[in-house]
Amino acid sequence: MRVVRAVSAALLTLGLAAAPAAADASPSPSQDGSSGPTRAGTSFRTATEIEPGQEATAGGSTGDYLYWSVPVDTGQRPTVRATVKLPDTHASQTWQVDVYDGLRRRQACRYGAQTRTAAADAASVELACALRTVRAWSEPWANDPLPGTYYIRLTATGVATSDLGLPVDARVRVESVDVGGAAAVDGSLAEPLVPGIATRPEEDREDAAVLAGLEPEDGWTSGWWSDRWVWTALGGALAALAGVAGYALTRGSGRPARVPPGA
Repeated sequence: MRVVRAVSAALLTLGLAAAPAAADASPSPSQDGSSGPTRAGTSFRTATEIEPGQEATAGGSTGDYLYWSVPVDTGQRPTVRATVKLPDTHASQTWQVDVYDGLRRRQACRYGAQTRTAAADAASVELACALRTVRAWSEPWANDPLPGTYYIRLTATGVATSDLGLPVDARVRVESVDVGGAAAVDGSLAEPLVPGIATRPEEDREDAAVLAGLEPEDGWTSGWWSDRWVWTALGGALAALAGVAGYALTRGSGRPARVPPGA
């Protein structure tokens, strides 16, 4: 009975620990749907900062480049969604949303309509780009997404000359999901890829002009923690309990065997 109670307690502990790990797969608390900025930048250096979960709006003209920036941390899997409200009268237009990391490397989309053509006189066009999971560390030659500032660029790539300059309204939202330790790797960056600070010596960072000031709600983790620590500890505890249970089942009662009468 003692062995059964010990194993039951271990399984209960495992279930309680699994609950926070499962919660990590839900959207981050910062995705509260709060209102975001109402303008967009026109280049990487002037990109308007938004937070994950905020909806940014901006007015512009067909043919303009619209830029936003958002902080994305290790273990996050962001999805960029953009909606462009088109003029009442227009020809066929092709719109595209691109995402770049802190090194201005264009990141590939796992899925989503990154480029879409709106038919003539269509009211709006919707775009989406789901990125790969952000890693804590990567080989220098790789193009893996790393923690830091990410840039969103929205523009029309195929526009008739008669449509250039027509007013449009854009809405952009970045949704981020924490995938937890399933995507954890051994290693971390010394600093997140935030332009204006990541490449400066430590003694110069206080007075450095940071081009992107937003960071995740709980700060940059840089890959030092993941729920793999929890599962590793639980695995060790269960192994120890299994050893104790096995010993208790096989060692016997410790009493000498009874000798039959007359022997």
